Amino acid sequence: MGLLRRRHAPTVSVVVPAYGVEAYLPACLDSLLAQHWQSWQAIVVDDGSPDRSGEIAEAYASRDARIRVVHVENGGLGSARNVGARHADADFLAFLDSDDVLPRDALASLTTSLLESGSDFATGSIVRWEQDGLHEPPWMKRLHSPARGLRIAERPEILGDVFAWNKVFRRSFWDDSGLDWPEGIRYEDQPTTTRAFMAGTFDVLPAIVYHWRIRDDGSSITQQRSSVRDLTDRWTTKRMAYAAVRSAGDRGVEDVFQMRVLAGDLWRYFLEIPAADDEWWTLLRDGVREFWGDDGSLTGSGLPPVHRLCGWLVEHDRRAEAAALMTWVASLDGPAPQTGDGSADHRGRHVDVPSEVLDLSTVAPAALALRSYEMR
Repeated sequence: MGLLRRRHAPTVSVVVPAYGVEAYLPACLDSLLAQHWQSWQAIVVDDGSPDRSGEIAEAYASRDARIRVVHVENGGLGSARNVGARHADADFLAFLDSDDVLPRDALASLTTSLLESGSDFATGSIVRWEQDGLHEPPWMKRLHSPARGLRIAERPEILGDVFAWNKVFRRSFWDDSGLDWPEGIRYEDQPTTTRAFMAGTFDVLPAIVYHWRIRDDGSSITQQRSSVRDLTDRWTTKRMAYAAVRSAGDRGVEDVFQMRVLAGDLWRYFLEIPAADDEWWTLLRDGVREFWGDDGSLTGSGLPPVHRLCGWLVEHDRRAEAAALMTWVASLDGPAPQTGDGSADHRGRHVDVPSEVLDLSTVAPAALALRSYEMR
């Protein structure tokens, strides 16, 4: 703990955007006050919040000089983060969403790693804070095997760690790389984190450094995937992130990004197909064709088997069958069943779908074949 008690320990600026979070903000700020790493400053950006979030932040600031509050007109999450970053003047920069909390050793773990390694930023694993407890996503645990001073070519799958808030950035790197958050759009995390991974050296920590609250009140954007606006923004941010990867000219990294990372969350959208309207379906189909139509079908992606099958149906504009497949998937208690042993069945082992749901004889074998990996 000696390093943490130095009088002149490097400081960390923590940007906390706040909008409509009066029920959650106290726990968020309390988690900052409880950090083992005490050399921090917090910039709470009251993003035109309609509730008492701004007042709550001011009350905390009156009790602790490390907390500052900036009041702005509502501009959205990306804008609020950028405002906060402009007010930050510490050696390191971090972002904390105001409905989440930090474990007590989060800042210490990430910042100490950077001081020891000299890397440009550090990232740690997370847990989803759900009603029944804290759960570390298996894919995040897999991505966060420990390493220091990495370049992206050494671990391209880390591009799947798209979150803004489980990282600490060296401020000089943030500025020199021209990093900021897209504004006026949802899913602003991925383009910026992708640019950071492509530009710098980074440390990967297995430690849990973030508790991500999963809200079930319908207010989270991740609960609004069936809207055209949501899907439009998702394609836009995927496009931005893909451009950052392509600009590096490393085909190996690009292949992993396209098939293992970029495709990773599509299964969540596929679940919305049965209730989708015509405009949303067309947007989904055209996006899938844009990203995977020329360079390779989703059948070669890291999606779970039944969702690769759905992706093939989307690519081929077979909407009714895709809807039937996803309705069937929603009725299952677990993963879709598999069949075949590679000898009697010319398709080998494959996802087993009832004939009344989908006639598998009309589907390309590649859309049914199993893979040994999946992203989510």
